Amino acid sequence: MLAMICGTVPGVAQTVASTTVQQDFEAAAALDAAPDRAAALAAWERLEARTKAGSRNRGIVLVRKAPVLFSLKRSDESVRAARAGLALLPAGDASLAEDRTRAFLILGQVATDTLDYAGAVTALQQAEAAAISSADKLGAMLSLVAVQTFVDPAAAAATLARSDTLIANSKLDNRTAARFVRERTIQKLNTGDIAGARASSLQAVKLLGGMETAKIDPMDAAARSDAAIAFLLGGNADEARRYMAYTGAGRMKKGSFDPAAEMRSPDCGGDAGLKPNDVAVVEFNIADDGTIERARPIYAAGGGQVALEFARAVKGWSWPAADVQAIPAFYRYNVRVEMRCSTAFERPSIGDGLGGALEQWLADKGVAVPPAPTGPAAALGAQRAELASAMTQSPNGLKTLAALYRVTGNPTVAQEERAALHARGLAIATANDAPPSARLAFDLPARINAVTDIWKPGVYQRTVSPLLSDPVYANDPQARAAIRLMMVDGNVSRSRKSDKNGVSLAILRQVAEDKGLQANDPLRVGALIRIAAIEESNGQIEAARATFASSGLTANQCAIMDAPPKMIAMPGSEAFPMEAQRWGFEGWTQLQFDVAADGHVINQRALLSYPPFIFSEAGTKFLTKVKFAKTYRPDGGLGCGATVNRIRFTLPG
Repeated sequence: MLAMICGTVPGVAQTVASTTVQQDFEAAAALDAAPDRAAALAAWERLEARTKAGSRNRGIVLVRKAPVLFSLKRSDESVRAARAGLALLPAGDASLAEDRTRAFLILGQVATDTLDYAGAVTALQQAEAAAISSADKLGAMLSLVAVQTFVDPAAAAATLARSDTLIANSKLDNRTAARFVRERTIQKLNTGDIAGARASSLQAVKLLGGMETAKIDPMDAAARSDAAIAFLLGGNADEARRYMAYTGAGRMKKGSFDPAAEMRSPDCGGDAGLKPNDVAVVEFNIADDGTIERARPIYAAGGGQVALEFARAVKGWSWPAADVQAIPAFYRYNVRVEMRCSTAFERPSIGDGLGGALEQWLADKGVAVPPAPTGPAAALGAQRAELASAMTQSPNGLKTLAALYRVTGNPTVAQEERAALHARGLAIATANDAPPSARLAFDLPARINAVTDIWKPGVYQRTVSPLLSDPVYANDPQARAAIRLMMVDGNVSRSRKSDKNGVSLAILRQVAEDKGLQANDPLRVGALIRIAAIEESNGQIEAARATFASSGLTANQCAIMDAPPKMIAMPGSEAFPMEAQRWGFEGWTQLQFDVAADGHVINQRALLSYPPFIFSEAGTKFLTKVKFAKTYRPDGGLGCGATVNRIRFTLPG
């Protein structure tokens, strides 16, 4: 490898440099193994300046620089360096396999961290293909199966099978072997093979030293939590609690793991189509400043896209930095929370509305869009074949547009590819004079998917807002309303934080007051729901109630009532589950419920629970013994709907 970058560099006066390019390379490579990442980056950048633009040597330097940028949390720059470097590495040069693998791994890691799992699959498959050594291949496979589980579970099983072959001929230490077994457990949990998940979870625990190890680390805790979920889903609650107890969750010797300052469940509905019965377990790390450093789905009843939507919601949570310092590091890493969506401000999908407009226009033109498949991963091959056939017949025709729409809607397509396909679809829609909303079905995602750092504060809004300057959209009530709603959803509403500066409220009111929209238009109703949610979050209960009522929906949510029913009876310490006391658990659960006109609680459900599955049932049972004051309702209906309360379960002493 070192010889590859030797030699003089055209365009650089050799008398100026006190070191050779080779010496600079060796110095930078040595710094890669040192803890000072800033020094390593400076070394690679000095070397970059001494290589010729567009050269093979420049490509090597760029892919070496990418991991350093990533370690400094400069992910977007890391992606740009990796992609630029890959473009300069000769495809047929086997001596560059390690560098090529390294670059693809960085692309896969960034995509994973930003929850673009389809994009991560693409990059990590390329990393596996590029790798030559067994160690590099296994590293790529380990990362690959973790994302494939939530994009294409069958492909995840195939990756695990390939890894088995390599592992059989390799000498892995127990901890590394346990990581593969854990990924197998998660894959089986999410495909309904509970017996298989239980067996593999116990194997992982054993590889890590068993249940009697005196000291555990986050990996031990995660493996035991996997086993607890497997036992619970298999109907063995006692063993589930035992394994959860041995994770250490809910058993802090000093301090407590309190809910976040900003910790809300995602709203039901939306573009992910979350349903009240969907449940997920999400794992995350809390950074020193109280923000979420990483979020990863572990289990979801509802499918991979449901799992990823819950993980996206977690990324918007935050704790006060001072509170975080009081939590031991062990309890801030690999935290797991059980989640369900909230029905309080259920909202329609903007994307479905735009897609519906496109499909209706195509139908009017005599072109039918194939129905969305129930198994996206399995259907992708046929969808691509249909697109290829349509492009052969008429590259810019409406059949091609319909095929493009279906491929771009497949969640197993990587973000970067979707951006390119959406851009092509927009060109075809524009050339065929499609109505504004139909064009927007391509234009909006094309812009969003083309931006790597779309998750950063303010980037989403800056990406989407220029659409309002386009007369095609600005002059169409449906299109401009959809753009404005997406601007808000990409910022404040996504994490449900309060809108203290009023920017989002101002945008939403433009939609609510748009004379071009009918009173019952879903986009207008969606704006009013969002306004009510922000007003309620800001403590403006009367305004929230009036706004929600103007939407035409039933305004009996507890959150937006003048005086919610008063609690007149509740259970005492007997509500603490005996099993949790026996194992020394503490924790909390956030509950959502309705109050009937006679004061009884109905439709109770756990939204958030920590530790997962320990206090969910106890919390809902607690509510069966709670009684509220009677509330008069002329129709005899609900006295108060979709209220949210939190219950802490604390051991005495």
